[in-house]
Amino acid sequence: MKSIRIMLAAICGLVMFSSCAKNEGTLPIVPYPQHVEMGSGHFNALGAEVETEGLTDMEEKVVEAFGDLLEAASADADGCGKIIFRRDASLDKEAFRIRIGRCRINVYSSTHSGTVFAIATLKQLMPAGIYSGTPDEAADWSIPCVEINDSPRFGHRGVLLDCSRHFFEIDEVKKILDVMAMYKLNRFHWHLTDDHGWRVEIKKYPLLTEVGGWRNGTMIGWDAKSNDGIRYGGFYTQEQLRDVVAYAAERGIEIVPEIDLPAHLVSALTAYPHLGCTGGPYQLMTVWDIAKDVLCVGKESSFEFLEDVFTEICDIFPYEYIHIGGDECPKLRWENCPACQAKIKELGLKDSDKWTAEHYLQNYVTARVQKMLAEKGRKVIGWDEILEGDLEPGATIMSWRGVEGGIEAAKNGFDAIMTPCGYCYLDYCQSDKPEEEPISIGHYVPVEKCYAYEPLDGIPEEAQSHILGLQGNVWTEFIATPDHVQYMLLPRILALSEVMWSSPEDKDYERFKADVIAHQLPALESLGYRCCHVIEREKTE
Repeated sequence: MKSIRIMLAAICGLVMFSSCAKNEGTLPIVPYPQHVEMGSGHFNALGAEVETEGLTDMEEKVVEAFGDLLEAASADADGCGKIIFRRDASLDKEAFRIRIGRCRINVYSSTHSGTVFAIATLKQLMPAGIYSGTPDEAADWSIPCVEINDSPRFGHRGVLLDCSRHFFEIDEVKKILDVMAMYKLNRFHWHLTDDHGWRVEIKKYPLLTEVGGWRNGTMIGWDAKSNDGIRYGGFYTQEQLRDVVAYAAERGIEIVPEIDLPAHLVSALTAYPHLGCTGGPYQLMTVWDIAKDVLCVGKESSFEFLEDVFTEICDIFPYEYIHIGGDECPKLRWENCPACQAKIKELGLKDSDKWTAEHYLQNYVTARVQKMLAEKGRKVIGWDEILEGDLEPGATIMSWRGVEGGIEAAKNGFDAIMTPCGYCYLDYCQSDKPEEEPISIGHYVPVEKCYAYEPLDGIPEEAQSHILGLQGNVWTEFIATPDHVQYMLLPRILALSEVMWSSPEDKDYERFKADVIAHQLPALESLGYRCCHVIEREKTE
């Protein structure tokens, strides 16, 4: 019997893909691949052996995990197929190639990310049991013969999770990372500090979490005059954060931490009142509003604080970018602060026809922090408000108030990441019947609108290389539980993943919608995720 199986495998290897003539069809894959060449025949994945050639130890680990799931889902099925993962140094960083023949699948990649994304594609071609290793005798484990050559359209394909307004445990964060890996997203933007809570342990400033990590209650629903009276908070230790960094790296994901400044810092001011213009006392906000109190940037002690914080942040998060916020900064305290006014005079800052001296003072802060982080080998990302006034070269703009910030940034030679609220804010309601939905901040961004977004619209051709990518943002003022986060994220992040990855000419909302309903939502729910099914009620042309 063994010799017969070896002979059959050899014969299959000779005719593996040449026997697959091209025909029409699409695949149940999100985001849709860049190049698909359909063939004839099928590969039976049940009982297939998984092998590797020339991969790194980390890649071996993720391939072995995939093999273990396939073995468990196969329930001792006796198959003769093989899935072989190989190194191909000619492929781009995140690219991969999959050639599926009747008896063998060859998978090629040049990096860990490419291997991870190839596995994500293979899983989507299999029944949902592959995600949990659950046998299902009724499931069809045959995979069509096909060649897939795939690579992303954009390098930054992100998700933001706000853990300041509401705190989410490490295991809950990891579930978001798992979803990101399923759909080839590679940047986790972690909003760790704000007026409502400081979530990251800084050893030199223990009060940031001991005091700044906890607020005295939370407003109830939309009633800004209410307070539930329940002390609320939490934080991540540096050990926990490093664990998440490693977990994300295994899934091809880099983490972009955000320390918001010079506004959205009341949690830090409450812990260390000398950092503010008035000296306090301060109290963490319990309502969803913008605080008037901001960092006092006229005192050198404020920059010493930032230097210390970013030293520890850079030690935890090893990647290129640090997000420094820069949004929604009221200038009232600076206008009345002797130290800030003295700094304005020292710097020779003046009002212009468009901006006040205080706006230019924020430019000074951005430039100092940018230089501070450059000395640590890092680059800054800031919300589009940092474009107001004068911005030093090298900063990256995250365009959130619309597309205009990204267009202006690209035209002026700045890199930009598009996340306009009208398309990418996933805390907005996804149904035209908000009364039937969980509480949200309002507005209306359905799946179809996310899918229709084109991030290069309005960008001159010569400036389009400055658009690094885009991301979906989940702000959590009204989102207090993990299942609510998942509900707002799924399936809209799938729509954005196709905008981020696939070529515009390959997008087809009817194909995407049918796939999401028939394959993606069932697979996600089999893993215990809570998904929104509003897409099933959408009327499309």
